[in-house]
Amino acid sequence: MRALPISPPERVRETAAQGALVCESACESVCACESALPAATVWPRPLELGWQCLSTSPDACASPADWPADGWLAAQVPGTVAAAWRAAGRLDADHPPAFAFDDHWYRLTLTGHGPQRLRLHGLATLSEVWLDGVKRLDSDSMFVAHDLDFELNGTATLALCFRSLAPLLAARRSRARWRPRLVSPPGLRNVRTTLLGHMPGWCPPLQAVGPWRPIELLGDAPAAFDRVDLASRVDGDDGVVSLTLRFLHPQSGAVPDGADVTATPATPATLHCGTLHSSALVWSDAYTLTGELRVPHAERWWPHTHGAPTLHSVCLELDGERFELGEVGFRSIEVDRGADGEGFALRVNGVRVFCRGACWTSADLVTLAGTAQQLEHAFALARDAGLNMLRVGGTMVYEADRFYALADRYGILIWQDFAFANFDYPNDAAFIDSVRREAHQFLARTRRFAALAVLCGGSEIDQQAAMLGLPPSMRAQPLFTECLPALAAEERPDVHYVSHSPGGGAWPFSTRTGITHYYGVGAYQRPLDDVRRAEVRFAAECLAFANVPDDASLHRDLGTSHVHDPRWKAAVPRDPGAGWDFDDVREHYLSTLYGVDPARLRYEDPPRYLELSRAVVAELMTDVFAEWRRAGSPCGGGLVWQFQDLRPGAGWGIVDSSGRPKSAWHALAQAWRPVQVVITDEGLNGLDLHLINETAESLPVQLELVCLRDGAVKVATATIALELAPRSTRRLAAADVLGQFFDFTYAYRFGPRAHDVTIATLRDAGSGQIRSQAFHLPERRVAERGDTGLSATLEATCDGWQLVIEAQRFSRFVNVADLHYRAADNWFHLPPGESRTIALLPMSVDEKRTAPAGEVRAINHSMPVFYG
Repeated sequence: MRALPISPPERVRETAAQGALVCESACESVCACESALPAATVWPRPLELGWQCLSTSPDACASPADWPADGWLAAQVPGTVAAAWRAAGRLDADHPPAFAFDDHWYRLTLTGHGPQRLRLHGLATLSEVWLDGVKRLDSDSMFVAHDLDFELNGTATLALCFRSLAPLLAARRSRARWRPRLVSPPGLRNVRTTLLGHMPGWCPPLQAVGPWRPIELLGDAPAAFDRVDLASRVDGDDGVVSLTLRFLHPQSGAVPDGADVTATPATPATLHCGTLHSSALVWSDAYTLTGELRVPHAERWWPHTHGAPTLHSVCLELDGERFELGEVGFRSIEVDRGADGEGFALRVNGVRVFCRGACWTSADLVTLAGTAQQLEHAFALARDAGLNMLRVGGTMVYEADRFYALADRYGILIWQDFAFANFDYPNDAAFIDSVRREAHQFLARTRRFAALAVLCGGSEIDQQAAMLGLPPSMRAQPLFTECLPALAAEERPDVHYVSHSPGGGAWPFSTRTGITHYYGVGAYQRPLDDVRRAEVRFAAECLAFANVPDDASLHRDLGTSHVHDPRWKAAVPRDPGAGWDFDDVREHYLSTLYGVDPARLRYEDPPRYLELSRAVVAELMTDVFAEWRRAGSPCGGGLVWQFQDLRPGAGWGIVDSSGRPKSAWHALAQAWRPVQVVITDEGLNGLDLHLINETAESLPVQLELVCLRDGAVKVATATIALELAPRSTRRLAAADVLGQFFDFTYAYRFGPRAHDVTIATLRDAGSGQIRSQAFHLPERRVAERGDTGLSATLEATCDGWQLVIEAQRFSRFVNVADLHYRAADNWFHLPPGESRTIALLPMSVDEKRTAPAGEVRAINHSMPVFYG
């Protein structure tokens, strides 16, 4: 047995369109695979179906000889024990068994002849591999892949055993300098496993056990591939593709460069990029082909907010046969520390990029992977929200190749933590050696992906120690300051490494130095003006709220919309040991921003409570990012905690557990546009208008400013024509646009307030199309609802259904509620006299057959408007 860096493809069929290699065989056993696939293949063959699994008490079976005859379940690989239980109808996801503290067996019959190599991409977590009753491998990390060579003569039984963590957790390896409250039990610091399922308060106790990554038999063709190591880089104006291809068997036509080719002609091998560029490869030895290909004036890969995420197809021509290897992108990444050297922002291809996005959790907590459809849906939502960065945090898992390939295709940067969080980790040789293998394998298999932008040692590790009062000398961990950065520099020199998140300054969690986790507005219940006072440079986490899903999700997925129902409260995140939860955080802002009594509203008018709860979070998200994106802001980015809920309910996600966007997602989609106008309240200086153009083109625009009284009467108006320079942010004082005094912020208070709302509209100068709108309410408190003249008309189109929404008065937070459809645009303000046409998107293929029927509301409109 030997552990090797794994090849970039996790599956084994060429799918160049997705930049990944995926097997789509529906086989049920190795025999079925052999009948469905060619007799010999250069690609690995996945062992996906035909597995069975069995759960037992710890040490009930010392070996396969002790297996009971009954109790086996059908199991999918890659997969987990929880996934098998779910498929069998046995899983209660809210109250699952403690899977990590029992034993679990998997078995599969292999059929074939001759030498074989088995590749196990990930086994969670303390595992054994048996072949025909003989133990061949022990593994103690779910993040390390293994190869197993063996001889197959007819049939053999492959068995995997996943042992209880209890004995390892009971054996103390070293004394920890601190103990975090986030994770239970604390002995998990010694185990290389995900913390998902072990964080009471915000994550369901669903523990990862099983072969969660693919298991493959490597190809049996003479030219079978062992590893395909593909990478790209930028050299001046050119792109460079490099390939190292390792074969499973020695190649008869392998003639190392410089050898005598007259005796044995070398097998010709050529690397192609697109249709125009190619380069000959050379043999390093009998197993290895290497080479580089230069693409002159290569088109760059960009985050989708700043350009096109251009990818270039790469293929290998070997002895006259072509093999698609996937796609690569060319981009450069640098860190901009700012004039004072204490900031943090990314420059992509030399352009400073404001990174906005969210912290990733999992597309499916049960499988830790999700289906291709779930991931595609998540990335489409991320792109449509204007998100250009996802952070995979240290409490999660390293994602499969498909995740990073989708990030490449959708133009979304990835901030990747190594799988460490909060703990004081061991520093013994065995632990460090395991981490080196883990990090090396991850970096090798993701080397091809342009989206990978930041590597981070882990989450809240230095912060945890500092908050407990330890000085820097007592909280240092060479794993994060020496070992991991050295590996990152060797394997991915094109990606920036940071030791910790947060990190920087005397306190590693200081908001105005380096990278912070900003919860001033949020858990710490600070007022909105704290956003500017905090001087955030880069928020790798921020804005955690118990975000309320829409009514359809609450009733369908949670089964209740009553906030005191035990099912509701069980889903609301909370910090262990705290006397409050994140419902309380949201309600604080309902009280201070909207002037309502949340407790009274909850029992007097629950639907109104839910509506205002959704609205206040949308308002907070909008205002915070307006401050961070304004001209002169020191902030280089903000990543909301989190992207998607792990279970139904009012979780941290801006998308609920079923993949349906919440009000926060819609607010951020309006605040994260590449071409944007935002408003900031400057007190006695009035309002500032900030015009943002992140595109590479100069944009002629028209800026309109209007102030309304009673939601309809114009009391101040102005229009100016402007040219927005490429990659620019420009500030204009509203007073300068208007050209006369007007108390926009109601700061001078000379008599009654003259207006209710200020609206800034940015239009394309040629077409008149609205590019962006921003709103400022001098009084945010929620008054009595009235008649805004809100109306909605349902229309059928060749593409489906749409709503046309209009209002006679300013309508605040217009929102659409439909059981079977979601509004592509939702939770927006609507000025009087404007119409908004909104596509209605079916939540599933089955629901597409049902005509839309729902209602349109606004928080200042008295009655719902029904359609359908």
